[in-house]
Amino acid sequence: MNLQSFIKKLAFFSGFAILLTLAACGDKPDGPDPVPEKFIIKAADLSFLPEIEDAGVAFYNRGGQAEGMLKTLKDAGMNTVRIRLWKNPVTPHSGFTEVKAFSEKVRAMGLKVWITVHYSDTWADPGSQIIPAAWASLGYYAVKDSLYAYTSMIVNELNPDYIQIGNEINNGMMWPLGNLGFLSNLRGLLDSGAKAVRDNSSTCKIIIHYAGFEEAEDFYSQIAGVDFDVIGLSYYPMWHGKNLGLLETTLDSLGKKFDKQVLIAETAYPFTLGWNDWTNNVVGLEEHLVDGYPATPAGQKSFLQEIKRISTSAEKSIGFAYWGGEWVAYKGTQATNGSSYENQAFYDFENKALPVIDTYGDY
Repeated sequence: MNLQSFIKKLAFFSGFAILLTLAACGDKPDGPDPVPEKFIIKAADLSFLPEIEDAGVAFYNRGGQAEGMLKTLKDAGMNTVRIRLWKNPVTPHSGFTEVKAFSEKVRAMGLKVWITVHYSDTWADPGSQIIPAAWASLGYYAVKDSLYAYTSMIVNELNPDYIQIGNEINNGMMWPLGNLGFLSNLRGLLDSGAKAVRDNSSTCKIIIHYAGFEEAEDFYSQIAGVDFDVIGLSYYPMWHGKNLGLLETTLDSLGKKFDKQVLIAETAYPFTLGWNDWTNNVVGLEEHLVDGYPATPAGQKSFLQEIKRISTSAEKSIGFAYWGGEWVAYKGTQATNGSSYENQAFYDFENKALPVIDTYGDY
């Protein structure tokens, strides 16, 4: 082949390649790139599960076959497990070692991990935010440093997909230093926790959690400027009212006002007003129910279906978590220190999965 022929062939193939490229470019539709579909969190707080499994309790799927709870719920459509973490609890349950092992088990099943850091040695909620005993004698700046180091360790060791800086912190956290009345202190503690997350993970989403919704706007206004991603609300009809319409509009308005994603971080509903042990239940009266949602397996499912709709319908809404679905009467029917939630669990009194779990697959 002479040089002139080679140049002609090279020009031909180059022109053909350009035409192919132009044709490929022409296949792209006009307008902006499509917006990626948002990930919908379909979660359950299963923090009691390691303790219940240690007690040897067997669970059964909807077909009546013995099956581990995680598998049953994952097969139903659950995609995220919420796990509480206490600093130095009296027993190993909800302590770091147990939570790490459980989170690894959850992740190995292909589920996302949501860690709820109570920053306490025990339950933290609007009425109780007890500072960890190891930090109780420290000054404010030492507590901030300790919180940063502790949160950094959690993020590095557990690698959560979502992390809560505190649990139901309506009135602050780690009292008295982080009481809402000392707003600058509370903001500083939240900033310290958020910085620890950002310094150690580029993917973990930060949730700030408030119990209820009617005064949530005022709370989030007070912490405006704190670095976080998601507004998380607890919603229990017994404590937070029965106006589901107001809950829906509040989620929408909070997301728009603060430009944050929003979700329902905790909710639950009974399938019966009966009981399966001698531990007093949280919900046990007709007056605790929402009109139109009876305390039956069908009523429980209908309630969660409505919560699912409410928590995913708005532009900024990204899902929900059910609380106490695992908390069956695992200490036996005579226990006075057993479960106060067995009538709101995902399993009936024979530990067979209830219809409510099918809600996870209804997307």
